[in-house]
Amino acid sequence: MLTASLNPPTTLAALSQACCTPVPTAASFARRHRRSFHLSTAAAAAASEGATVSQENAASVSAAFDEARRAQFAVDWQSARADKDQGKILTLPVLRSNTGGVILKYSSMQGFVPNPLLSPAHWCKDPKRPIQDVTKDLVGSSISVKVVEANEGEKKLVFSEKDASWSTYSSQVKIGDTYDGIVGSVFHYGAFVHLRFPDGNYHLTGLVHVSEVSWDLVQDVQDFLSEGDTVQVIVVNVDAEKSRIALSIRQLEEDPLLETLDKIIPLEPDLSPDAQITSSPAEIELLPGLEGICNELLEEDGITDVKFGRQALEKRVVSQDLELWLSSIPAKDNQYKLLARAGRQVQEVYLTTSLDQEGVKKAVQRVLGRVP
Repeated sequence: MLTASLNPPTTLAALSQACCTPVPTAASFARRHRRSFHLSTAAAAAASEGATVSQENAASVSAAFDEARRAQFAVDWQSARADKDQGKILTLPVLRSNTGGVILKYSSMQGFVPNPLLSPAHWCKDPKRPIQDVTKDLVGSSISVKVVEANEGEKKLVFSEKDASWSTYSSQVKIGDTYDGIVGSVFHYGAFVHLRFPDGNYHLTGLVHVSEVSWDLVQDVQDFLSEGDTVQVIVVNVDAEKSRIALSIRQLEEDPLLETLDKIIPLEPDLSPDAQITSSPAEIELLPGLEGICNELLEEDGITDVKFGRQALEKRVVSQDLELWLSSIPAKDNQYKLLARAGRQVQEVYLTTSLDQEGVKKAVQRVLGRVP
């Protein structure tokens, strides 16, 4: 009995019972393998289907996002056009700068401020500093601007800081006001001067025309003014419609003509100015073309008489062509004084008229427009 129990089982069934673990047959193994393969195939199919669904969902989300973005752009373009039409002043952050200007953030879009449309206040802090360095310092700050172009078709959104400054500060500028200024760009026709306001900043820019640079004959403005020069100017005109300020440098200086006349032909103490006036052009040698101009002046309504006064030679040439200047001295006994000058010659002309100073000025301009 003991020997029999110690012998190992001799059949597969006995072995299975002895180990308590069933051993699969070849048929059962094949069935199990086929079942596992079917399960793996189903899982792979499910995973593939899930990936396809995920891709479709992602595409759907992306399309929805693009549609929402286009809708937001349309709204922002509409707002930009409205801001332009209304002339609204906006305060926008500066995102970055480049050689041409700065880029601003406008809602979901970005816009551009070219360097020429930036306020002169930035550059005038250090006129010798390159403008590219100045614009770099603006990144991260906010500036006040106006929309000057909103072209959705060309995707162009342009702002101007100068336009915003004009709306804010131009009402403070009056004819006859004097300003300290810094010369900006210089051209053959004149020089642009940035005006220093009471707060110490240079908010607006005006033009000194070539004729208002100096009492001397100015053939090249750059002979008199350079970029960065400090000057003092007087406001001679403000054009609100065109956003322009006309300035003069020479009108703050004494007219050398008046000094020359008083020194060369001084009045006698016991004589009035009328005593120096001659009544006929035949008695003196007039500047070429002056007699014809005076005859035309007598044809103007309100001008009743023309008389000629002193003559002189200036120390310097003011103009080669004949020019007429209306003296700023108030009229006395309805008499205004004109100064005719050509080359170094100067001639006083007295007009008796019922017109005011502005009326005389317009009459002279009309005559000069008729006489070649």
